[in-house]
Amino acid sequence: MAPSPLRSPLSIFTNLIPPSPSFCHSYYLSVHSPIPRLPSSALSLNSHGHLTARCLPRTALTDAAFTLSIFKKLSLDQNEVDALLQRHPEIESAAIASPDSLRLRIDILLSIGLSNSALWRTIIKRPDILTSPEAGLFLNFVHEDSVELLPTKLERLLIRTDPALFPGLVMRTKLLLNHGFPHEKLGHLLNVVDIKRAFCERTIEDIEEVILFLQRYGWPDIIVRRPKLLNLDLHNQLIPRAQFFADLAGGDEESSAILIRKLPAVLAYTVEHLQSHLEFWRSVGLSGEQVFKIALVYPNIFSVSRERKLTSRIEFLEQCGLNAEDIFKFLVKAPLFVSLSFEDNLAKKLVFLVKLGYVYRTREMALAVGAATRTSSENMQKVIGLFFSHGFSCEDVLAMSRKHPQVLQYNCESLEKKMEFLINDMQRDVGELLNFPAFLGYKLDDRIKYRYEIQMANKGKGSSIIHLLSVSDESFYVKTNKWIEAVTDCNSDRANLDN
Repeated sequence: MAPSPLRSPLSIFTNLIPPSPSFCHSYYLSVHSPIPRLPSSALSLNSHGHLTARCLPRTALTDAAFTLSIFKKLSLDQNEVDALLQRHPEIESAAIASPDSLRLRIDILLSIGLSNSALWRTIIKRPDILTSPEAGLFLNFVHEDSVELLPTKLERLLIRTDPALFPGLVMRTKLLLNHGFPHEKLGHLLNVVDIKRAFCERTIEDIEEVILFLQRYGWPDIIVRRPKLLNLDLHNQLIPRAQFFADLAGGDEESSAILIRKLPAVLAYTVEHLQSHLEFWRSVGLSGEQVFKIALVYPNIFSVSRERKLTSRIEFLEQCGLNAEDIFKFLVKAPLFVSLSFEDNLAKKLVFLVKLGYVYRTREMALAVGAATRTSSENMQKVIGLFFSHGFSCEDVLAMSRKHPQVLQYNCESLEKKMEFLINDMQRDVGELLNFPAFLGYKLDDRIKYRYEIQMANKGKGSSIIHLLSVSDESFYVKTNKWIEAVTDCNSDRANLDN
């Protein structure tokens, strides 16, 4: 739905502006003179729920009854309505002077998500919500543009916001839409952000400046994914935090923008928080450039608790014999190691590895754990069970995982299909995997089947699975052409002999 162009906000709801007291009084006298206006307290409800009055003029009774009937849909009793109108006579004036407008206002408030009780609470705390033209502008926007606000958010917003701020809120919200923010995401944004801080306390120019700044980081997607970034001050929060990552990247703003696009939430961390994490990694022996490369792979590295996880995990790697350079390479390949739960994840995998024959706190153990972080404990257990079902021993699985640590992280169902193709279609012994476990890492259709079928069609017999799969595409096609040329020459020689 295309956003409507910005225009004077007050022009929409002039029909909901309550008349001035003098106008209201003269209007009332012109219609009902000489009968004075009837207070709603003169009415009562009988046993059938109908309004009754005691010996009152019919016209006066009609006005008072109508005023009370407007609020009847809120399930209010006579005393509640009477108390409201006594405290806020302007509501009764609006009901008499423009009853359709007041009825429409109540209908809109109910239609956009407020329950009867929530609307009553809102009226008690903010009675001008029924008469304010500025509030009417906002309610009309929410209603007509189908902005889905949570009822609790809507109630708080209506109670806590000065109605005079609503026209500006509508204009600033439409500004986002005019700059490409998706309309269907607007309700979620308003439900999440601090509306007062993000919109009401900012000028149009301030918001345009924020949008312009965020365009380099993927506006509007960055706000769709992380709406709370709009709560942040541009000059004191957003810019210094973005500058931290640019400095960490050695001044490469494009690379730092890639990191921020991957995880917009990194801008939610204070510069002090980010700096403290950088100091930790420097104490391990990593440079700022290395930390940035790890963050490019896994931006959540800045959200991991130093006290609860980082310190103990790095100590484990150091006890396994890894130096700073080794730790850097390890984390680039297995960054999840620092954030996964120990009890629910890593501990179970360590048990599997020890049972296979890995020695605790060794370099081999560290590499195996790193590979295991990219799979679940359940899948890892299934993979080991699959190898056992094909006759491999613990020693065999250990040997394969030492040669190719990723073998324990592959999807079990995918491995089973590849092993079946190796045994049934290629007619090879499963034991060949001991020499070339990397076979299980190639794609079945795009690599294994494709090359095997080309080889069989041109050569007539299979070579080792290492020679079949490990060579580059260029080398494989060179060999294929040689096979074709050899077959062509052989056929030509046979034809000459026949002649």
